[in-house]
Amino acid sequence: MDWNSILTEERNPDTLDIDTLTTLDMVRRINREDKKVAESVEEQLEEIAKAVDIIAGRMESGGRLVYIGAGTSGRLGVLDAAECPPTFSADPSQVVGLIAGGERAMFTAIEGAEDSDSLGEEDLKRIGFCDRDVAVGIAASGRTPYVIGALKYARSTGAPTIGVSCCPGSEITRITDVSISPSPGPEVITGSTRMKSGTAQKMVLNMLSTCAMIRLGKVYGNLMVDVKASNEKLIHRCERIVAVATGMSEEQAAECLSRCGYRSKTAIVMHLKQVDAAEADRLLMENGGRIAAVMADQDLPTSA
Repeated sequence: MDWNSILTEERNPDTLDIDTLTTLDMVRRINREDKKVAESVEEQLEEIAKAVDIIAGRMESGGRLVYIGAGTSGRLGVLDAAECPPTFSADPSQVVGLIAGGERAMFTAIEGAEDSDSLGEEDLKRIGFCDRDVAVGIAASGRTPYVIGALKYARSTGAPTIGVSCCPGSEITRITDVSISPSPGPEVITGSTRMKSGTAQKMVLNMLSTCAMIRLGKVYGNLMVDVKASNEKLIHRCERIVAVATGMSEEQAAECLSRCGYRSKTAIVMHLKQVDAAEADRLLMENGGRIAAVMADQDLPTSA
């Protein structure tokens, strides 16, 4: 491996003097570099959209979205997976994050774990990965053995594979069905891929999971209607969402939610269709959980 050819390992000519700058100039320089990240992700939107359609299709058919990564990339995958259940009431098994070295690697560096291609394959086998699922390999360099091994095994099962890296033309781009490779340029601190590369990968993962969940009917308009009311803040969020979606007051929304176990989608359909919880659930089931499809035959309410 020619490490000098890896874009994420190149030295940034615009930050050579960062260690001599004032603190304010230091953060300005980092901010200036961070502005390049969104532009690099924008160049990958067509590939991101292809990936979203694959992911949504597999999940709609009962498959799982499985992230695989090491170090910062692995932690980002685990984080995105962990946020899907409370955000979208997704089953915890629906989005899975695997990190080289296992759960302990989320908090402690496990030396050498990312260098094993067989470990990536073993971790996929351990969770029963199959052709119904979709594998998303995340590696800033695009050449992490743990991720490569996992992706090769995923392909052998017949499952679709998606690569997320920050090095166009890397090995990951050559072995995946869809390759997403934003290139934000050399890091502020040479080799610190938790910075611009990590930010780019986080932006991509946000799009993959969020847009897939929208496709699955977990968003109505731009409202997070499948939020799980698991604490006081989220209970109030449910009430606010139902109120905005229906034109009710928050007090009326709370009363409606209390009659259906604080399930926002059910409460919205109950009010808009003037039906009970059981009928609202039936209508949602018939329409793939999509409120917009349930309401397609009538005008939607407006709200300030």
